[in-house]
Order: sequence, then C-alpha cells, then structure tokens
Amino acid sequence: MDKSSPQEGESWISRKTRGLRSILSLAKRARRLRLILLFTMLLIALLPLGVTVGLSFYQYRRLIIEETHNNVRWSANSTRQAIEAFLDKLETTVLVINNAYTLEELADPEILDQIFSKLRAEHDGLVDMSLIGPDGIQKSYSGPFDLSGKNYSESTWFQNALTRKIYVSEVFLGYRNIPHFVIAASKRDPKGRGYWVFRVSIDTLILDQFLESMDTEAVDDIFLINEQGKLQSSSRYYGEVTDQASLRLMAQPKKTGTTLMVDQREDHPLIRAVSFVQGSPWILVLDHQRYFHRTSWITFRNQLISIFFTCTLLAVIIVFWLADYLARNIQKTNESREMLLQQTEHTSKLASIGRLAAGVAHEINNPLSIINEKAGLMKDLLQRTDDFRHRDKFIAQLDALEKAVQRSRVITHRLLGFARRMEVSLESLQVAEVIEEVLGFLTKEAAYRNIKIEKFFEPDLPDIQSDRGQLQQVFLNIINNAIDAVADGGEISIACQKTGQGIQVDISDNGPGIPPEIMKNIFEPFFTTKRGKGKEGTGLGLSITYGLVKKLGGEISVRSEGNVGTTFSMTFPLVQKRRAEG
Repeated sequence: MDKSSPQEGESWISRKTRGLRSILSLAKRARRLRLILLFTMLLIALLPLGVTVGLSFYQYRRLIIEETHNNVRWSANSTRQAIEAFLDKLETTVLVINNAYTLEELADPEILDQIFSKLRAEHDGLVDMSLIGPDGIQKSYSGPFDLSGKNYSESTWFQNALTRKIYVSEVFLGYRNIPHFVIAASKRDPKGRGYWVFRVSIDTLILDQFLESMDTEAVDDIFLINEQGKLQSSSRYYGEVTDQASLRLMAQPKKTGTTLMVDQREDHPLIRAVSFVQGSPWILVLDHQRYFHRTSWITFRNQLISIFFTCTLLAVIIVFWLADYLARNIQKTNESREMLLQQTEHTSKLASIGRLAAGVAHEINNPLSIINEKAGLMKDLLQRTDDFRHRDKFIAQLDALEKAVQRSRVITHRLLGFARRMEVSLESLQVAEVIEEVLGFLTKEAAYRNIKIEKFFEPDLPDIQSDRGQLQQVFLNIINNAIDAVADGGEISIACQKTGQGIQVDISDNGPGIPPEIMKNIFEPFFTTKRGKGKEGTGLGLSITYGLVKKLGGEISVRSEGNVGTTFSMTFPLVQKRRAEG
C-alpha cells in the first residue's frame, strides 16, 4: 500500500490535469463554435433582407433618375428646337430681303429705313440694319446708333459672312458696346467688285427673354455659350452675357441631338443637358440640380430604412462586441508579424545586395579575361606585321579596348569589394581632382540638358588620405542624383573648402527638394524617390554612398527646402585611420 499510494496519487493528478485541459479545450472550441453560429445566423437572417431592401431601393431610385433625365432631355430638345426655329425665321427674312433688293436699293438710306421699320414691327429684338461693302466699310445704316462709315474688315463675323450664304455670329459688344449678335448674308456685286454683306443686328435681351419663357420644373439654369465657354446669354449662376463661364463639361457633347451629363455637386447631383444649336456657334446648356422627389418615394424610402434598422439593431450589438474582440487579437498578431517581417526583410535585402554584387562581378570577369587575352594576341600579331596599312590605327583601337577592359575590371573589383567589405586602399589625393574626374563622366549629359555646373574650390586645399575609387563612387552617386533632380536648364553647385576636421564638400541643386517625410528614409536601402519620373531607381545609391562615407571616416548630411533645392554635405578627415574590417 505504501508503494502503490504515490502511483495512484500521481495517476489521479495526471487524470485531473488532462481533464482540466480537455475542459479548457472544449470551452475554446465551444466559444469558437458560438461565434461561428452567430455569424451564420446573422448572415442567414440579414442577407435576404438586405438584398430585398437594396434591390427595392435601387429599382425605385432608378425610375426616379430615368424620369428626371427624360424630362431634362425633353426640355433641352424643346428649347433648342425653338431657338433654331427662331433663327430660321430670321435667316429666311434676311435672305428674302437680300435677294429681293439690289445693292443700289439697299445702299439707299431711305429704302433701308423703310425695310428696317417693317422688319422691326414683325420681329422683336432687332437693333439695326446695314449694308457693308467688300472693303468692310459700312455703306448704309438704319438704326439708333451713329455707325455710318465704320470699318468691319477685321471683324470675325464679317470675314465669316463673306464666305457663306447666311451666317449667325457669336454675341459680341462691337462699336456700340452693347451685347448683340448679327445675322448676315453675302451678296455678289454684279459689277464684279466682290461680295457685299447685308446684316441685321439682334439684341441679346431677346435671347434672355426667350430662355426665361422656357423655364419649367426641370430647369434650374438655362443659358447659351460658345465653344470657348463664353456666355451668349445671361446665366443664373455663371454670370452675364460675354462673361467667361466657370463651368466644365463632364464629356464632349455630340454635334447633333442632346448630350446628358451627370455630376455630383456637394450634397446633390447636377444633371446637365448640352446641345449644339444648329446653324449657329451657340451651345445650349440646361442645368437641373436635383432629382424629382415624389412623396411616394420619400415614404417608401423611410419605410425601407425603418425596417432595415429595426431588423439589424440586435445584430449590430452582437457584431460590435465580436468585432472588438477579434480586432484586439488580430492587432496584436499583426503587430508581432509586422515587426518580424520588417526585421527579416531588412536582413534579406542586405544579404541579397552582397550576393547580387558578387554574382555580377564573377559573371563579368570571365568574358573580360577572354576579351583582354584576345586583344593582347591581336596586338602582338599586328606588331609583327609591317606591311599592314592600318596597323597603327588598329593598335590604337586595341589599346583603347584594353583600357576599357581594365576599367570594367575596376568596376567588378568594387562590386566584389561591396560584397566582401573590401579594405580601404589609402593614398594621398586632392578632393578637387577626384571631383573633376567624376565630372568628366557627366559633362555630356549636363550639357545635353543645358544644366549649369558651378565649382567653388578653395585654393591651396591640403591633400587627404583616402580611397580614390570609393571617393569617386560617392561623388558620382550624389552628382548623378542632382542631375536627375533638376529640370532642363537647372543649376548645380559644388563647393569644396577646408574645415577644422578636414575637407568639406557641399553639392547643391535647385530641384524641387525632398519632403520632410521622405528625408528620414533617404539613406535606407531600396528606398527611392525616382518612381514615375522616367527613371526607376533601385534605392541603393544613397545607401551605398552613406556606407562608403562612413567607411572612409567621414560624415554625410542632407538639408532640403521645397521648391528651393537640396544640399548634400560631406566631411572627410585629412588623415585616415585604418580600421579593421570585420
């Protein structure tokens, strides 16, 4: 009994522990199942209701919208047809007079006055009538203004009227400084002296009165404009005649018929009907700012809203609690995952840079060795041949080829150095000379884009101990970025001066600047600001530059101001202390 008691006690504890775990597991599963059931029941109950309410709302609203569109389109068509009929009547009258009377009769002031008096009695809005010669000089005039002898040769309407049988002009002020438009007909001189123009002027008030008479429930504003957007009649919202209307057409209207456009303005829709008035330079615009609301529509909508909110009230309470619970857990999980992903991504990026650099360098070195060997062999063969006419020229070209191979090897050497963290190769050098060498590679691109590069080098600068190749890479990256940042014709300045710590180099441009929210990430790997500018950056240039400056014992900083430019400041020590590479 003494030996079995501990075993029995242990077994009992084990069973109780397993039972407790099972209970906890069941509780979790039950809670999970309860949540699933809640969602399922809510979905089964509310989905048909939501679909029914949504379809009913959509169908009824669509009927209201179609009714409004049809009414607006009908009003615009009726108004346009009425204006066209009004113009047709006036054009017919002008053509009849132009054909019925000779030039001599129309040039007679008394006959012209008689014609004008009869015409004015039949047509409201007529202002005056005149005959204009081929030279643009008004020969006879009937009306309330002193316009005899006026020159219209430079007027657009006169030039258009000479080339057409009948012409309706845009609204303009003219010599009388009053808004009006003209209907003009050309008449050939039987004596061969060119074409004369018989014109009738109409006050734009007749257009305003005409449009006001068309005001219906479907009209909030109705007016005429030309193709440049200048008002040809008064508008309730856009100004007076000849004002430039501050409106935009949501689409290009058709030349025939009526084009309907719909736009959202603040809390209400704007339905705009646009139609070209045939035979004139006018465009009819009719605006209606709301849909037609019917009492039945308001009642129906309120009933739908009441039913929907009543049925979903309980569901909202349950879902609110559930969403809060899930949101807290998901947020914690997402935060942990995001931190882990960021760390993994950062480590992966840095490792990828090294692998990429090493791979590219190794792949390029092999063909470079073959090219260099073949070039040397060809050079040896040419040197043993004296009777080849182009021998010196070919040898010079092979020398250039070998130099290019050596330069490529230096580049691949730097790539391998990036991958292997190559040690700094120190030498005594002039920073200004290194900058001049780099500018030699970039001068053509700067000249092509008319970019001005100014240099301000302090005289008698001391030498520094540094790595020439890595310094070249630093300056090449910064100046390249400056060239990309400025527009054609921009300016870049490079200043070099001695400071207490060493040599300071400032590279400035007058580009658009760097926003503050981007500045804090400017030296991070794979962060680029060149997207969508015609050049797709890798985001490595400034990251590599930052690392090289630090590796050379220097400091780098950046300051920028919007629409003023950006300046990169670098300081390099006079004496380089060798640091062990890990």
